[in-house]
Order: sequence, then C-alpha cells, then structure tokens
Amino acid sequence: MRKGIALVLAVLLMLSCALGAAEGDTVVYLSDFSEGADGWYARSMGSASVDVQDGCLLIVGRQSNWNSPGRDFDLVPGARYLLSVQVRQEQTDSADFMISVAHTAGGVESYENLARGTAARNEWVTLTGAYTAGTYDRFVLYVETTNAPELDFAMRDFKVEAPDGIPGAVEEEEPLPSLKEIYADSFDFGACVNRMQATNAATMEFCLSQFSILTPENELKPDAVLDVAASRRLATEDETAVAVHFDAARPLLNFARDNGVKIHGHVLVWHGQTPEAFFHEGYDPARPLVSREVMLARMENYIHAVFSGLEENYPGVVVSWDVVNEAIDDGTNRLRNSNWMKTVGDDFVARAFEYARKYAPEGTLLYYNDYNTAMTGKLNGIVKLLESLIPEGNIDGYGFQMHHSLSFPSLAQISAAVDRVAALGLRLRISEMDIGVPDTGENSLAKQAQMYAAIMRMALAHSDQFEAVQVWGIADSQSWRAGDYPLLFDAARRPKPAFWAVANPDSVQ
Repeated sequence: MRKGIALVLAVLLMLSCALGAAEGDTVVYLSDFSEGADGWYARSMGSASVDVQDGCLLIVGRQSNWNSPGRDFDLVPGARYLLSVQVRQEQTDSADFMISVAHTAGGVESYENLARGTAARNEWVTLTGAYTAGTYDRFVLYVETTNAPELDFAMRDFKVEAPDGIPGAVEEEEPLPSLKEIYADSFDFGACVNRMQATNAATMEFCLSQFSILTPENELKPDAVLDVAASRRLATEDETAVAVHFDAARPLLNFARDNGVKIHGHVLVWHGQTPEAFFHEGYDPARPLVSREVMLARMENYIHAVFSGLEENYPGVVVSWDVVNEAIDDGTNRLRNSNWMKTVGDDFVARAFEYARKYAPEGTLLYYNDYNTAMTGKLNGIVKLLESLIPEGNIDGYGFQMHHSLSFPSLAQISAAVDRVAALGLRLRISEMDIGVPDTGENSLAKQAQMYAAIMRMALAHSDQFEAVQVWGIADSQSWRAGDYPLLFDAARRPKPAFWAVANPDSVQ
C-alpha cells in the first residue's frame, strides 16, 4: 500500500515542480537538479531513496525525521553562509521542516539546526537561514522534518551564498607558475575534484591553470554510477543485467570535454563504496549472495556499461582507469575477504582487468591502485598480485596512493617501494598524494615541503615510466584530511611552501 501511495505523491510533487531561482553574484552553490541528483543522497539506514523529476528532488520511504536529502559541502571555516531551499509536501495539512548541518571533527559528528519553516499541503515554502562554518573536517547540509518521520516531500533550488566572501581569499599579485606546464615534458600533473568544486567556475578556472589531469573524488565510484533501482527492475528478467548513470560525474566530465583536460577514472571494482545490493540476488541486500557466474556477468556488464556510456558521450576524455582498488589486506598481505572474494573468488582481480581490456577504448591505460605500498608486508602482497596479472597482458600500470605524514613512512621506505614496483616494468602514477602535518607552523610546513620535493625527485628519476602525479585535493580545507593540512594550498588557496617545493624540487633539500 505504501509504495502505491508514494507513487501517487511522487507524481503530484513532480507536477508541481518549476524552474529554480537565478544565480546571484554571491552564490557559491545552486542546485536546480537539471542534471540529476547533483550529489544529493538519502540519509537513512536503507529505507529512504531520492529521485529527480522536473527540477525537483523527491524523497520517499522515510522512517525517521533525519531520513533526509543530504549532500557534502566544502565550506570554509570562518566563512558566513546564507542558505535557502524550497520544500513541498502533499500528505498532511502542515509539516515543519529544517535545514541542518552535520559537521565532523576528529571523526566525531555533531549537528546544528540552521533554518525552520512550515509547509502547508500543496504549497511551496522557502526555508532561509545562516551559518558561520566552524573548524570541522566535513560538512553535510540536509533538509529534515520535525515530528513527521514518514512524510514524503520534494525540494528544489537549494542555494548557498557567501555574501561576505571567503575569509583570507586574496588575489595573487603575479600569476603562479603552472605545475602542469612545469612537468609537461615528464608526466601529467593533476588533482582530484569533487562534484561541488566542478560546479564552481572560479575553482575550475584555477584547476585549468594548474592541472592537466583530474580525478573525480567520488563521482565515478560504483555507489555513484550503479543505478540500483533500475538494476533491480531489470533483474526480474535477467539477474546479470546492470544499469548505470553518470549524473554525479557529469559536471566534471563536461568541463574536461570542453577544456581539453584529461580524466583519470576512479574506480571500477572496489570493496568500498560499492552498493551491497550489487552482490545479492535481485539486487536485494536481504536476499542471498549471487553465484560466481552471476557476479562475473554483473562485473562484465557493469564494466562494459561504464566504458560504452562514457565513450558515447565523452569520447577520449577518460584516458586511464583504476580498474581495481585496494584489494590487498593490510593484516594478511593477501587479498582481503571482500564481497568480491565471497562471490567470485581470488581471480576477481584478473577477471576485472580482462573485462576492462575487452571494453576499454584503444589507448586507455589500466591500473591497479593501492595504499601503504611503502610497508614491506603490504608491498610484498602488492608485488605478488601484480606479478600474477602481468602475464595475461591486461594491466598497464600501478598507482601509488601516498597518503603520508612527516613521521611515517620514511623517505627510504617510499623510495624502495617505488624502485621495486618500477622494476616490474609497469607504467606508474602517484594517484593520491597528500602529506599531513600536525600544525601550520613554519617548521612543520618546511618539513612538509621537503617531503613533497623528495617524492617529486623520485618520480622524475623514473619519468620514463611515470604517467602522472596527482595530489588528492586542491586546498587544505577541502581535503578529506583537512585537520592535517596536507595539500599544496591553504584554505584561502594561497600557495604553501609545499607548492614551491613541487614547482622546483631541487630548491629544497
């Protein structure tokens, strides 16, 4: 009965959706949902889901007030933001709504309510509020209800403005040297970019000046690409069928296509950020895991759909892929006991590369990507895996995740790992580099610069094999390790000593 009611309400809400508000000079984000969910997801334990129809985001299947449309935002600590959104509901005479924020520091999440409003039946109401961002590592803005836990509702025109500008933002007196130009004769230099950044013109202009290759931070991971609801419908006829979409990645893909920027795809097969439903009969997590044969067919169909969909709409844009990510377990240095192992078995990595090679456009480079390569045990496991893959001829290279700190690992460990993997004859890339420091004091930043410079010298020493070096983020405040100040630019996007060390590694010893 509830599904039928939800369908009727969805239709009514869809019919009520209209065009969004115009973007003003102080707007840093405006979602009119014209190109899909735009990074919004249902905050729930699995019961709620979101859908986009005619410029509105609909949420149905809620069981708690906090089950809500939510989205990560790169807010700058100290900046004052104005927030607004329009909401509408069809189920009750009136319902109370809030814009809230979930912020995280040191792994601890806390909450604030920022705006309130009451929506009468069949009427759009605008919620407005303000928020001065505190010192947190992560910000999730969301729209929730009060005392209406099962209410289905629609929202549109979620807007974030920074009327006072961003604290500390300054214009450079002289243009910065371009990292992509400095390394153009050796390898690509790039960064990761997320959905929100890709919609910010100033941010992307900056990226265009510095980077020749970009990686979507989350937007090409399976949980952003696999369309579980559509796949579930297809599975009633064919358990191996797979449906995909590129809604989350589309802004970055459009930018790359229009500006001649390369994209590195991340990631096709991974135990993390892959919907649990992918591995179960009928795409239903409550049902048993599928057989090896079905899972292999789903893997192949997924990889085929990704490559064909991107090639159809963005030919030549995605030049390389992390085919498999983080398959080696830290504790055992063998393949981790993931859902891929449970359904396919220990040849799932080889089969992923087989299918990727089968469907990848000619010239696409295929990588295995992992972290903690500098740890001797993990390195042994990674090398053993790579050696098993090379004879089949489907793997092109290895990606070093270098999420390091000043104290660990040592430069000697990093150098030994790079040399050992390079000896296999594969193409190489530093796929995810950031170096954490305890504070922004002069001594810490100087040591950070020294470590960046040393790693760049390692890459240059193997420049005949390195395809790219990419930092994992643009500015410290937007990093997944924001509390460790790990990147080349500070929160105001001013170059740190690490930037100048990367620009000229020989200037720092």
